[in-house]
Amino acid sequence: MRHRERSHKIKACIFDLDGVLVDTAIYHYRAWKKLAQSLGFDFSKEDNEHLKGVNRISSLKMILSWAGSQKSEEEIERLAELKNQWYKEMIASMDSEQLLPGVTEFLKELRSSSYLLAVGSASKNAEILLAKTGVRNYFDVVVDGTLVSKSKPDPTVFLKAAELLSVEPSRCVVFEDARAGVEAALRAGMMVIGVGKVEDLREACEVVGGLYELNVKKLCSILKENGNWVRDYK
Repeated sequence: MRHRERSHKIKACIFDLDGVLVDTAIYHYRAWKKLAQSLGFDFSKEDNEHLKGVNRISSLKMILSWAGSQKSEEEIERLAELKNQWYKEMIASMDSEQLLPGVTEFLKELRSSSYLLAVGSASKNAEILLAKTGVRNYFDVVVDGTLVSKSKPDPTVFLKAAELLSVEPSRCVVFEDARAGVEAALRAGMMVIGVGKVEDLREACEVVGGLYELNVKKLCSILKENGNWVRDYK
Protein backbone atom coordinates (compact mmCIF):
# COMPACT_ATOMS: atom_id res chain seq x y z
CA MET A 1 0.00 0.00 0.00
CA ARG A 2 1.59 3.26 -1.09
CA HIS A 3 1.80 6.33 1.09
CA ARG A 4 -0.63 8.32 -1.05
CA GLU A 5 -3.38 5.79 -0.26
CA ARG A 6 -3.17 6.43 3.48
CA SER A 7 -6.11 8.19 5.09
CA HIS A 8 -5.68 11.97 4.87
CA LYS A 9 -6.98 12.41 8.42
CA ILE A 10 -5.57 9.63 10.59
CA LYS A 11 -1.81 9.71 11.11
CA ALA A 12 -1.34 7.41 14.10
CA CYS A 13 -2.62 4.06 15.35
CA ILE A 14 -2.58 3.40 19.10
CA PHE A 15 -2.99 -0.16 20.35
CA ASP A 16 -4.00 -1.54 23.69
CA LEU A 17 -1.78 -4.50 24.58
CA ASP A 18 -3.60 -7.32 26.36
CA GLY A 19 -6.38 -8.78 24.23
CA VAL A 20 -5.44 -6.74 21.13
CA LEU A 21 -1.80 -7.56 20.40
CA VAL A 22 -0.98 -10.37 22.80
CA ASP A 23 -2.93 -13.01 24.65
CA THR A 24 -2.00 -12.62 28.31
CA ALA A 25 -5.50 -12.62 29.77
CA ILE A 26 -5.19 -16.15 31.14
CA TYR A 27 -1.98 -15.23 33.01
CA HIS A 28 -3.56 -12.15 34.57
CA TYR A 29 -6.57 -14.23 35.57
CA ARG A 30 -4.46 -16.97 37.14
CA ALA A 31 -2.32 -14.47 39.07
CA TRP A 32 -5.34 -12.52 40.35
CA LYS A 33 -7.14 -15.74 41.24
CA LYS A 34 -4.13 -16.95 43.22
CA LEU A 35 -4.01 -13.66 45.10
CA ALA A 36 -7.77 -13.57 45.69
CA GLN A 37 -7.73 -17.12 47.06
CA SER A 38 -4.98 -16.11 49.48
CA LEU A 39 -7.48 -13.51 50.75
CA GLY A 40 -10.26 -16.09 51.04
CA PHE A 41 -12.13 -14.83 47.96
CA ASP A 42 -13.22 -17.09 45.08
CA PHE A 43 -12.27 -14.99 42.04
CA SER A 44 -14.20 -15.93 38.89
CA LYS A 45 -13.66 -15.34 35.17
CA GLU A 46 -16.67 -13.02 35.28
CA ASP A 47 -14.93 -10.97 38.00
CA ASN A 48 -11.82 -10.87 35.83
CA GLU A 49 -13.78 -9.28 32.96
CA HIS A 50 -14.34 -6.19 35.12
CA LEU A 51 -10.57 -5.70 35.44
CA LYS A 52 -9.91 -5.30 31.71
CA GLY A 53 -8.03 -2.08 31.04
CA VAL A 54 -7.77 -1.28 34.78
CA ASN A 55 -4.35 -0.77 36.36
CA ARG A 56 -2.94 -3.08 39.02
CA ILE A 57 -3.67 -1.04 42.15
CA SER A 58 -7.22 -0.20 41.07
CA SER A 59 -7.81 -3.86 40.18
CA LEU A 60 -6.60 -4.97 43.59
CA LYS A 61 -8.83 -2.45 45.34
CA MET A 62 -11.80 -3.80 43.39
CA ILE A 63 -10.96 -7.36 44.47
CA LEU A 64 -10.56 -6.27 48.09
CA SER A 65 -13.95 -4.57 47.91
CA TRP A 66 -15.59 -7.70 46.52
CA ALA A 67 -13.90 -9.78 49.21
CA GLY A 68 -15.03 -7.35 51.93
CA SER A 69 -11.42 -6.93 52.99
CA GLN A 70 -9.67 -3.74 54.09
CA LYS A 71 -5.91 -3.27 53.80
CA SER A 72 -3.52 -0.43 54.48
CA GLU A 73 -1.91 1.36 51.56
CA GLU A 74 1.38 -0.35 52.41
CA GLU A 75 -0.28 -3.76 52.35
CA ILE A 76 -2.04 -2.95 49.07
CA GLU A 77 1.31 -2.09 47.50
CA ARG A 78 2.80 -5.33 48.80
CA LEU A 79 -0.07 -7.46 47.49
CA ALA A 80 -0.02 -5.73 44.10
CA GLU A 81 3.71 -6.41 43.77
CA LEU A 82 3.15 -10.04 44.82
CA LYS A 83 0.55 -10.44 42.06
CA ASN A 84 2.93 -8.89 39.56
CA GLN A 85 5.72 -11.22 40.65
CA TRP A 86 3.51 -14.25 40.04
CA TYR A 87 2.38 -12.81 36.70
CA LYS A 88 5.94 -12.20 35.50
CA GLU A 89 6.89 -15.75 36.46
CA MET A 90 3.97 -17.01 34.35
CA ILE A 91 4.87 -14.94 31.28
CA ALA A 92 8.62 -15.66 31.46
CA SER A 93 8.37 -18.23 28.69
CA MET A 94 6.23 -16.12 26.34
CA ASP A 95 7.29 -15.70 22.70
CA SER A 96 5.75 -14.76 19.35
CA GLU A 97 3.31 -17.67 19.69
CA GLN A 98 1.35 -15.52 22.15
CA LEU A 99 0.72 -12.83 19.53
CA LEU A 100 -2.90 -12.80 18.50
CA PRO A 101 -3.73 -13.77 14.88
CA GLY A 102 -2.96 -11.15 12.25
CA VAL A 103 -0.96 -8.83 14.50
CA THR A 104 2.41 -9.00 12.76
CA GLU A 105 0.91 -8.72 9.27
CA PHE A 106 -1.20 -5.68 10.19
CA LEU A 107 1.66 -3.90 11.94
CA LYS A 108 3.98 -4.48 8.98
CA GLU A 109 1.45 -3.05 6.56
CA LEU A 110 0.75 -0.01 8.73
CA ARG A 111 4.48 0.74 8.97
CA SER A 112 4.94 0.42 5.21
CA SER A 113 2.02 2.84 4.78
CA SER A 114 3.70 5.49 6.96
CA TYR A 115 1.38 5.38 9.96
CA LEU A 116 2.92 6.19 13.32
CA LEU A 117 2.36 3.40 15.85
CA ALA A 118 2.05 3.42 19.63
CA VAL A 119 1.01 1.17 22.48
CA GLY A 120 -1.26 2.60 25.18
CA SER A 121 -1.61 0.18 28.06
CA ALA A 122 -2.10 0.18 31.82
CA SER A 123 0.37 -2.69 32.08
CA LYS A 124 3.76 -2.01 33.65
CA ASN A 125 5.10 -5.02 31.76
CA ALA A 126 4.38 -3.70 28.25
CA GLU A 127 8.02 -3.32 27.21
CA ILE A 128 8.81 -6.85 28.40
CA LEU A 129 5.85 -8.37 26.57
CA LEU A 130 6.53 -6.51 23.33
CA ALA A 131 10.17 -7.58 23.40
CA LYS A 132 9.38 -11.21 24.21
CA THR A 133 6.85 -11.44 21.38
CA GLY A 134 9.17 -9.75 18.89
CA VAL A 135 7.08 -6.70 17.93
CA ARG A 136 8.67 -3.88 19.94
CA ASN A 137 10.44 -2.43 16.88
CA TYR A 138 7.15 -1.73 15.12
CA PHE A 139 6.20 0.93 17.68
CA ASP A 140 7.43 4.50 17.79
CA VAL A 141 6.41 4.93 21.42
CA VAL A 142 5.13 2.78 24.27
CA VAL A 143 3.02 4.42 26.97
CA ASP A 144 2.31 2.12 29.89
CA GLY A 145 1.81 2.05 33.63
CA THR A 146 5.37 3.22 34.21
CA LEU A 147 4.58 6.55 32.49
CA VAL A 148 0.98 7.19 33.53
CA SER A 149 -0.74 6.40 36.82
CA LYS A 150 -4.37 7.06 35.90
CA SER A 151 -6.31 4.01 34.77
CA LYS A 152 -8.71 3.79 31.84
CA PRO A 153 -11.40 5.11 31.31
CA ASP A 154 -9.26 8.14 32.10
CA PRO A 155 -7.86 9.20 28.69
CA THR A 156 -4.35 10.11 29.91
CA VAL A 157 -2.62 7.03 28.45
CA PHE A 158 -3.88 7.78 24.95
CA LEU A 159 -3.33 11.53 25.19
CA LYS A 160 0.25 10.88 26.31
CA ALA A 161 0.81 8.62 23.31
CA ALA A 162 -0.49 11.31 20.95
CA GLU A 163 1.74 13.89 22.65
CA LEU A 164 4.86 11.73 22.28
CA LEU A 165 4.01 11.07 18.64
CA SER A 166 3.40 14.82 18.08
CA VAL A 167 0.00 14.01 16.58
CA GLU A 168 -3.30 15.70 17.40
CA PRO A 169 -5.74 13.35 19.19
CA SER A 170 -8.31 13.80 16.42
CA ARG A 171 -5.80 12.25 14.01
CA CYS A 172 -5.37 9.06 16.06
CA VAL A 173 -7.32 5.80 15.92
CA VAL A 174 -7.28 3.46 18.91
CA PHE A 175 -7.67 -0.33 18.90
CA GLU A 176 -9.24 -1.56 22.16
CA ASP A 177 -10.82 -4.72 23.55
CA ALA A 178 -12.26 -3.30 26.79
CA ARG A 179 -15.19 -0.98 27.50
CA ALA A 180 -13.04 1.17 29.76
CA GLY A 181 -10.48 1.50 26.98
CA VAL A 182 -13.11 2.43 24.41
CA GLU A 183 -14.41 5.13 26.74
CA ALA A 184 -10.87 6.38 27.37
CA ALA A 185 -10.27 6.73 23.63
CA LEU A 186 -13.55 8.59 23.16
CA ARG A 187 -12.75 10.93 26.02
CA ALA A 188 -9.38 11.59 24.38
CA GLY A 189 -11.22 12.70 21.23
CA MET A 190 -9.98 9.75 19.19
CA MET A 191 -11.70 7.36 16.83
CA VAL A 192 -11.79 3.83 18.24
CA ILE A 193 -12.07 0.38 16.70
CA GLY A 194 -13.21 -2.32 19.09
CA VAL A 195 -11.51 -5.72 19.06
CA GLY A 196 -13.81 -8.41 20.39
CA LYS A 197 -17.57 -8.80 20.67
CA VAL A 198 -19.99 -6.16 19.41
CA GLU A 199 -22.20 -6.48 22.48
CA ASP A 200 -19.24 -5.57 24.71
CA LEU A 201 -17.96 -2.66 22.62
CA ARG A 202 -21.06 -0.91 21.31
CA GLU A 203 -19.59 2.58 21.66
CA ALA A 204 -16.76 1.87 19.20
CA CYS A 205 -17.21 3.17 15.66
CA GLU A 206 -16.45 -0.32 14.33
CA VAL A 207 -15.91 -3.71 15.94
CA VAL A 208 -13.77 -6.54 14.55
CA GLY A 209 -13.12 -9.98 15.93
CA GLY A 210 -9.36 -9.50 15.76
CA LEU A 211 -6.65 -7.68 13.86
CA TYR A 212 -6.64 -10.56 11.39
CA GLU A 213 -9.78 -8.97 9.93
CA LEU A 214 -7.92 -5.76 9.11
CA ASN A 215 -5.51 -4.45 6.51
CA VAL A 216 -4.75 -0.90 5.43
CA LYS A 217 -7.40 -0.93 2.71
CA LYS A 218 -10.06 -2.06 5.19
CA LEU A 219 -8.85 0.47 7.77
CA CYS A 220 -9.07 3.33 5.26
CA SER A 221 -12.60 2.22 4.39
CA ILE A 222 -13.61 2.28 8.07
CA LEU A 223 -12.01 5.69 8.56
CA LYS A 224 -13.75 7.08 5.48
CA GLU A 225 -17.13 5.75 6.60
CA ASN A 226 -16.64 7.30 10.04
CA GLY A 227 -14.91 10.49 8.95
CA ASN A 228 -17.43 12.74 10.70
CA TRP A 229 -17.88 10.44 13.68
CA VAL A 230 -17.61 12.68 16.74
CA ARG A 231 -18.63 11.99 20.34
CA ASP A 232 -18.33 14.24 23.38
CA TYR A 233 -17.22 12.21 26.39
CA LYS A 234 -15.10 14.82 28.11
